[in-house]
Amino acid sequence: MKHTISLLSAAIAVVAAVPHQHKHQHAHEKRQYNEVTNVNYDVVPGPTVMVYVLNGQPITEDEVRQGIANGTLVWENGGQLSVASSSAAPTSTSAAYVPPPPTSSPVFISSTTSVLSVSTPQSTPTSSSAYSAPSSSYVAPSSSAYSAPAPSSSAPSSSGSSFDSSSATGIDSNFPDGQLDCSTFPSDYGAIPVDWMGLGGWTGVQLPGSNQGGFSNIETVTKDLVGSGGACTEGAYCSYACPAGYQKAQWPATQGATGQSVGGILCQGGKLHKTNPAMSGSLCMPGTDKVTILVENNLSSNVAICRTDYPGTEAETIPLDAQPGSTSNLTCPDASNYYTWEGGHTSAQYYVNPAGVAVQDACQWGSAANPWGNYAPLNLGVGYSNGAAWLAIFQNAPTTTAQLNFAVEIVGDGVSGSCKYSNGQYCSGESCSAVTGCTVSISSGTATFVFSNS
Repeated sequence: MKHTISLLSAAIAVVAAVPHQHKHQHAHEKRQYNEVTNVNYDVVPGPTVMVYVLNGQPITEDEVRQGIANGTLVWENGGQLSVASSSAAPTSTSAAYVPPPPTSSPVFISSTTSVLSVSTPQSTPTSSSAYSAPSSSYVAPSSSAYSAPAPSSSAPSSSGSSFDSSSATGIDSNFPDGQLDCSTFPSDYGAIPVDWMGLGGWTGVQLPGSNQGGFSNIETVTKDLVGSGGACTEGAYCSYACPAGYQKAQWPATQGATGQSVGGILCQGGKLHKTNPAMSGSLCMPGTDKVTILVENNLSSNVAICRTDYPGTEAETIPLDAQPGSTSNLTCPDASNYYTWEGGHTSAQYYVNPAGVAVQDACQWGSAANPWGNYAPLNLGVGYSNGAAWLAIFQNAPTTTAQLNFAVEIVGDGVSGSCKYSNGQYCSGESCSAVTGCTVSISSGTATFVFSNS
C-alpha cells in the first residue's frame, strides 16, 4: 500500500532520496477471495497525489520549496504548511523542514488526492490551513508511548534473537537464468532467506492479474496459502532480501495498472528467471558508492530495522538486525540507478522498532496490539539524489503515535544540518517538534544513524 509522506516532509513527496514514502496503513488493506483461482488476495489501493493550495488556488511544488527556502512558508506541528507571519519568518533555513532540490519529476502522482492548504498570513493558523488526510486514514493506537513488554504471551516470541543481516553467499554472482527450479530459494546467489514469513524464504510473492496497461488484481500470497509446491508458484513474482549494504536488483518492467508495485524474479515454466537483466545480472546490487551510510547500535539490546520491500508487496519485510555494539551498512539507493515509478525516483524507507524486539517479530505484518512491524514508532528515510544523500528521521504517522524507547541521531563529518530524535522530540538544531521530523544531507564521506539511551 502506498502512502505519500515525504521523507523530507509530511507533505512534499520528492520521489528520490525521500520521495516515494510508504506510510503503510496496512490495517486498511482489503482482503478478498478469488473464486476462479481459489486464492485469497489483498487489494492494494494506489498512491496519493499531493496538491498544494494557497488561498484557494493551486500552487506548484517549486513555489512551495521556494517559500520554505526564503522563509515565507514554514512547517508547523503535524507537518502542515502555512504562510509565515512577518515576525515568525525564520532567519535561516537550518530550522525549517527543507526538502532537497527538485528532481526532474519531484512529485509522486497517484490515484488518490490529498489537499494541502495554506492560509493567508496570520500569527495563528486557522482550520483552512489543516492537512486533509485521505479518507482511509488509520486511527492511531490509544497508547502514545512504548515500554518494554513484560514476559507474557504478547511479548516478542524470540526477543533479541540474532539474525545475520550481513552474510551472503555468491552476492556478486551472475544468476543462472532459467536454471533453478521455482521451489529452490536462491541463497547461493546473494539472497537471504526470511524463513519467518512462511514463504520458503521469500519476502513476498505476487500473482499478477490481467495486463492491460499494467497488472491488475495483483494477488499477494500469504503463508496460510502456501501448498506443497512452495510459495513461488508458476506465474508468480517472488521477492527476496539482500544483505546489509545491498538491495534487490530484479523487478519487471510491467507494474501495477493503478500504482501497485511488483518485484522479484519470475517463476515461468517451472524455473526462476531474471526480470531486470539490464539493471544487473545478479539478484542483489549495492546502493550508491558516493557516500557511506551506517547504523551504530550503542544499546544493550538489538534493534530490528525493517526496509520496505519495494518494488514488491511494500510490506516491511527486509531485515537488518543491529546487534548491541555493532555497526552495520544501511543501503542508500541512488535515485539515478534504481526503481522508478512513472518517471519518479524512489528511496529506501526503514521502520525502526523498539529495542529488544526480534526481527522475526518486527520485520513482518503487525497489528496495533504492539508497536512493531508496520506499527513501529519511527521511520528512517535514506536516498541519494542531486549530488547528496538525504537522510531523515520521522514519526510513523498517521499509523501510530507510539514513541521509540531510545534516541536516534545522525552524525558524521560533512553532514549538513543536524537531526536527532529523543524522548518523543525531533530536533534540528534548537528547533524541536513532537510530530515533525528532521532531515540532513551529505555529499561525500560517511553519515551514521546512532542509537543510544540519550
